[in-house]
Amino acid sequence: MAKDYYKIIGVEKTANAEEIKKAFRKLAHQHHPDKKGGDEAKFKELNEAFQVLGNEEKRKQYDQFGADFEQQGGFGGGAGWEDFMRAARGQQGGFQNGAQFDFGGGFGDLFGDFFGGGNSRGGQKRGQDIQVDVELNFREAVFGIEKEIHLTKRNACAVCNGSGAEPGSGHKKCAVCGGQGQVRRVQQTILGAMQSVATCDNCHGAGNVAEKKCKHCNGGGVERNDSKYTIKIPAGIDDGGTIRLSGKGEHPGVGGVAGDLYVRVRVRADKAFHREGQNIFTETHISFPQAALGDSVVIQTLDGEKKLAIPEGTQSQQQFRLRDLGVPEINGSRRGDQFVTVIIDVPKKLSRSAKKLIEELKNEK
Repeated sequence: MAKDYYKIIGVEKTANAEEIKKAFRKLAHQHHPDKKGGDEAKFKELNEAFQVLGNEEKRKQYDQFGADFEQQGGFGGGAGWEDFMRAARGQQGGFQNGAQFDFGGGFGDLFGDFFGGGNSRGGQKRGQDIQVDVELNFREAVFGIEKEIHLTKRNACAVCNGSGAEPGSGHKKCAVCGGQGQVRRVQQTILGAMQSVATCDNCHGAGNVAEKKCKHCNGGGVERNDSKYTIKIPAGIDDGGTIRLSGKGEHPGVGGVAGDLYVRVRVRADKAFHREGQNIFTETHISFPQAALGDSVVIQTLDGEKKLAIPEGTQSQQQFRLRDLGVPEINGSRRGDQFVTVIIDVPKKLSRSAKKLIEELKNEK
C-alpha cells in the first residue's frame, strides 16, 4: 500500500508550504534519533515524506501519480538512509555512490542549525588539488616517456618545513582549544541546545602553535614558488588519461597537508595511425593489378617498416590483421594488434595499351 505522506507529517492535502514545513519541524524535533527518546524509523519516514511534500515539483508529481510516484523512488534518487544522515550532519562521505540530497524548502536550514553548519568534524586541513595538462605525440603515448612539468603553486615553507615556527624554536599548546585541535560550540536551535565540533581556527587542528613565528613565511607555514616535477608517462596511456601525484598539490599552511597534483595527458592526432583501445588502424593503397594478382607491399607500423602479403583477389576495403603491433597494456605485457585496410586505386588516365588490356579483361567471362 502506498504511503500517505500528508498523514505522516500530519497535515491536510490543502496545506501550504509553510504549514508543511512547520509540521515537519515539530515532529522532527520530537523523533530525531540523536535526541533522547528519538525514533529513527519514524524520523526516516518523516524525512521521506518531507523530501516529497517540501519540494513543489515532487509534490505535484505525488499528487498526480500517488503510488506510482513512490515506485519511482521519491526519496533521494536511490540514496540510502545512512548517506542522508551523513550529509545532514555535514560529515565527510555524506554523498556516497553519487547520491544527491535535496535540502530545499527549509530542510537545509534545519540541519544546518542542528549540526553546526555542515563543517567536517576535526578533519585535518587539506590543500587544493591541481590539474595540469601535458601534450604527447602518438608514439610517446604508445611507448611511454618522461616529461618535465613546471608550475607555480603554494608549497610548504622551505625554512620551517610548513610548521610555522622559526627554526630552533619550539611549539606550545594552543590556548584556544587546549591542545585538542577542535573546539566545541553550543547553539540554541529550534530543536533545543545542540553541540557542534569544528577545527580550531587558531592552531588549524594541530593542537599547538609556534612559540616564535617563522620569519620567512610569517608563521603561515606556506610560500608561493616554482615547482618542477619529472613525470613518468606509462606506455599505453590514452588521450584524457590522468596520473596522480599524491601530496604535490597546493599546501594549505600550518596544520594541513598538501592536496594532489593530477597530470592529464593530451595526445596529438597522428595522420598515419588511428587508435581504438589497444588496437591501431592504418591504410595502404595498392593498384588493381596488385589486388588481382597478389603482391607484397611495405607498410608503416609503430615498430618500423614491415612487409604485408597481398593475396590474389584482394578486395578494396579488405582488412588485414598484424598481431602484437598495436598499443601495449598499461603495466602489462600484452600488445594490441594493427589492422591494415587496403584501398585499391583506380587510375584516372590510361594509355592505349592499358585500355586494350582492360577491354580484353572486360570481355572475359
